[in-house]
Amino acid sequence: MLASSLARRSVAALNKNASRSLSVWSAVPAGPPDPILGVTEAFKADKDPKKINLGVGAYRDGNGKPYILPSVQKAEEIINASKPDKEYLGITGLPEFTQRAARLAYGAESVPLNQGAISTTQSISGTGALRIGGAFLARHYPKSKIIYLPTPTWGNHIPLFQDSGLEVRGYRYFDKSTVGLDFEGLKADLLAAPEGSIVLLHACAHNPTGIDPTQEQWVAVSNIVKEKKLFPFFDMAYQGFASGSTDRDAYAVRLFVKEGHQVAVAQSFAKNMGLYGERVGAFSLTTADPDEKARVDSQLKIIIRPMYSNPPSHGARIANTILGNEVLYTQWTGEVKGMADRIISMREKLYNLLTHDLKTPGEWGHIKSQIGMFSFTGLTAPQTKVLAEKAHVYMTSNGRISMAGLNGSNVEYFAQSVDAAVRGNI
Repeated sequence: MLASSLARRSVAALNKNASRSLSVWSAVPAGPPDPILGVTEAFKADKDPKKINLGVGAYRDGNGKPYILPSVQKAEEIINASKPDKEYLGITGLPEFTQRAARLAYGAESVPLNQGAISTTQSISGTGALRIGGAFLARHYPKSKIIYLPTPTWGNHIPLFQDSGLEVRGYRYFDKSTVGLDFEGLKADLLAAPEGSIVLLHACAHNPTGIDPTQEQWVAVSNIVKEKKLFPFFDMAYQGFASGSTDRDAYAVRLFVKEGHQVAVAQSFAKNMGLYGERVGAFSLTTADPDEKARVDSQLKIIIRPMYSNPPSHGARIANTILGNEVLYTQWTGEVKGMADRIISMREKLYNLLTHDLKTPGEWGHIKSQIGMFSFTGLTAPQTKVLAEKAHVYMTSNGRISMAGLNGSNVEYFAQSVDAAVRGNI
């Protein structure tokens, strides 16, 4: 009896093992870990009280904590008091929000905006806006299926546009020798691009370098784009968050429109309103007239419907309430400036510590000249590795740090750790 029971168990175990070996997913390879999420996981596992996470792309306040904007809290109170329903939005989202998002991006004086010739759809934050835009261009842009991205660029740009059906190529952007903009390389590569190609441009606060063209350089880029008949696609994830002014940060987009370019724009409200988890964004295209806009609108709906059907409502209501209420809008722009100013002050503090106090070898002026949340420090991969292992300071291996992760409590320790890593004394 016992032998029979053991035999049955052995057969069951063999059958179970056999079914495992025959799994339809047995040939699926393990994918590489996300480099930024990997930094966060290593940081969380570290038990040292001095640890610093400079990999996260989210704003932190002066105490290193997540920050909910008071204007956002007030907007939610207004929304809750109105007792909104939970019905579906339309495929292209909340109409009042998309209208106000376009106004924020293009400006109240925008000719296509006032002519009713901007097609705008709500998106799943900036990533969703880029994905919708990539799919639309792959399907309907008649001149080219090639998109040029700056080198380097946000890591998600490459797979995102490849999955949209576009061929991804690069144009020079970062000069390692100066830790600045390779403007001559940028111009040469855009001039060499096939006529009619798509070019992705970071409207402000370039991610990951924090290096933006000057206004004069933007004029030169506009002229090249016009000469080569390139199609400009702006990723504007940080409007207001870079300089503290939503108008100044939209300079490039508004310049190109004024100069007669048709453009595409991807907006995010994650950073400038702190709505990370609400996933609020917008994708827009300038068109020739309201009739063309209507046709573009119809095709955007055809792309979105099988992708996710329609976007979530709560975050859009928050952004719309802020953009549509004069008092809240003024409060919000002040809060955005406050966030930008705190990051700028951390740049100043870090520069002074490295240059004047510690006299760290090297030139650190780029810390101040860069803008926005991120900074390319110029640290090497071995230096970032030793900083994580010995000083409990975490960043991506290319030396990119999130300036928002620095505050009055940790910036001196970070500077001292960098100094030690550069000198080889850590």
